[in-house]
Amino acid sequence: MQIRTTLAAAMMAVALLTTAGCAVSRGQETVGAYVDDTGITTLIKARMAESKLVSATSISVETLNGTVMLSGFAKSLTEKTAAENIARGVNNVKSVRNEIVVRP
Repeated sequence: MQIRTTLAAAMMAVALLTTAGCAVSRGQETVGAYVDDTGITTLIKARMAESKLVSATSISVETLNGTVMLSGFAKSLTEKTAAENIARGVNNVKSVRNEIVVRP
């Protein structure tokens, strides 16, 4: 009886570990890459919130494998450029796609 219980527990653990690996999405290879991307996004948003040049609520930040995509609206070209510079200044950012639209 104890062998069956141990075997069932082992099978349950394997099933949980296998399905937990599915939590990584968006084409990333590892949990570490997902955590890094989340950290990059969080740091960029925090720096935008601190900046007097950027309206953090109007700009969206997404990161995938170190590539940052900025989208949303800016009131001026200066704001758009400042947002891009903030993103480029964060460690582990490989590239920045600036899709922000200037709308006065």
